[in-house]
Amino acid sequence: MTTLALPGTLTVGLIRGGAELKEFFRHKEQVIFTFAMPSFIMILLGSMLNGDIGGGVTSGTVLAAGMIGSGIISTSFNSIGIGLAGDREDGTLKRLRGTPMPAASFFLGKIVLVAVSSLAQALLMIVVGTLLFDLTLPTDPMKWLTLAWVFLLGITSCTLLGITIGSLVKSVSGAVAVMNLVFISLQFVSGVFVTPITHLPKVMVDIASFFPVKWICQGFRSVFLPDSAVINEMAGSWELPRIALVLGSWVVAGLLLARLSFRWTNTGR
Repeated sequence: MTTLALPGTLTVGLIRGGAELKEFFRHKEQVIFTFAMPSFIMILLGSMLNGDIGGGVTSGTVLAAGMIGSGIISTSFNSIGIGLAGDREDGTLKRLRGTPMPAASFFLGKIVLVAVSSLAQALLMIVVGTLLFDLTLPTDPMKWLTLAWVFLLGITSCTLLGITIGSLVKSVSGAVAVMNLVFISLQFVSGVFVTPITHLPKVMVDIASFFPVKWICQGFRSVFLPDSAVINEMAGSWELPRIALVLGSWVVAGLLLARLSFRWTNTGR
């Protein structure tokens, strides 16, 4: 008698990711809001920021480059945290707990969902930034490589942190309040809405430097802005090695925090 081997954690995670994508795109209103809101904010704020700030760029161009990073953070951190609280509140996680699927496969499924939706979000915002705010697509292959690793480390770290916070709150309404408070606050202190970031108090930027938002947006600025625009950064350089170090550290920390805090129900593990 032949015994069929059960699928591994990776296989189950990819299957779960497919299910997550189907569920996400089934809710048209959520899809429209998720994709439209960051682009709308980019257009709204970018239209009010047209001054030349040095380095051959305008404040609107700098805002647009950073907001591409902000958009994928919204898709990963906010959407995952709020969605996870909703899944626990309506009993979805409780039902999944009764299946052989390990928590690691569940996490992987969420990362698959975020990777696809964030890629679509980034492409949309790149198009908007190119058409309206003079963003230019990089011609240097190394910048495309930078785009790839900043994107991957960014969505992974933010997804895991979204799972962490979404595991700590007990309701969707609580998740919405907490996630938005954290996300909006970090956008302001990380220089997403204030361009250039050198206009912010140094102590504020120092605080932001502990979190992924500043580094993700700085990484995207290094890709879509000319090298001359680096004079508008706090350190006077793009600090790519430090970006990789901080985001990589948050991936490790996020994985640990997500694993320790994750709960299938509000009443227990």
